Amino acid sequence: MSPSETPAISFRELRMEFPRRRSRPLVALEALTLDVAPGQVFGLLGPNGSGKTTSVNLLCGLLRSTGGTVLVEGIDVRDDVTAVRERLGVVPQETALYNDLSADENLTFHARLYGVPRAQRRTRVNEVLELVGLAERRGDRVGTYSGGMQRRLALARALLTQPGVVVLDEPTLGVDVQSRAALWERVRRIASDGGTVLLTTNYMEEAQALADNLAILDHGTLIAEGTPDELRGRLGRTFIDVRGSRPDPGWSSCPASRGSPGATASPQCPRTEPPPPSAPSSTGSPSTTPGPP
Repeated sequence: MSPSETPAISFRELRMEFPRRRSRPLVALEALTLDVAPGQVFGLLGPNGSGKTTSVNLLCGLLRSTGGTVLVEGIDVRDDVTAVRERLGVVPQETALYNDLSADENLTFHARLYGVPRAQRRTRVNEVLELVGLAERRGDRVGTYSGGMQRRLALARALLTQPGVVVLDEPTLGVDVQSRAALWERVRRIASDGGTVLLTTNYMEEAQALADNLAILDHGTLIAEGTPDELRGRLGRTFIDVRGSRPDPGWSSCPASRGSPGATASPQCPRTEPPPPSAPSSTGSPSTTPGPP
């Protein structure tokens, strides 16, 4: 990002504390400073409780920071939260869709709620349904959709107002591999069309696949920032991929066969145990079965 370019999102010395009775406040964010350039996918990566969702809530004006500043396209959230929200499209962790309505009805309702002009509503709804690959299921009740399809519909809803900045809070949480790949493809398309995406995730694979730049948070503190390649070079880039030519019958890939706590057998994954040690011979001498060299 050039020095003269206004960041799409800017966090400046952002601090968030939550008061607790009979204890010191919980510090959810500590002096977070980040800039997200226009037209890029920026990933916030970290474990649960690292401050990712708190950052999103501050960005959307759902929380008021203890200190610091949040800017969206140069607008301070504290000064004009309405103008900020007009520039944002948000996909929260909870999809918050109406299960008794069809996808078409959900999107039409939200288009009216978000102030999409009447003359443009049908076109916008058609465009976002095509984008997320749900045009053929537009008339079906959302309650019949899979979790991945509901995530895609939530993304379509966020894009109805053609926002400049799209915020995705762990968008692939709990979805299958196929649905995740479909969501990834839509995120890439948003960025290729010139949109800015802020993506929070627990998954390094997802961050590496989508993000132009990454920030790693832990306990509300910025640990590292850079491109995926830069972070791999700084934090380590050695990976070991072990593959077998054929499965070992004595060591199944199923968790149950490895004696994992709480693992149970199933018809697809029968519980197998390593062979017992050789029994001693009748004379009491050890078995003569040859061992490994």
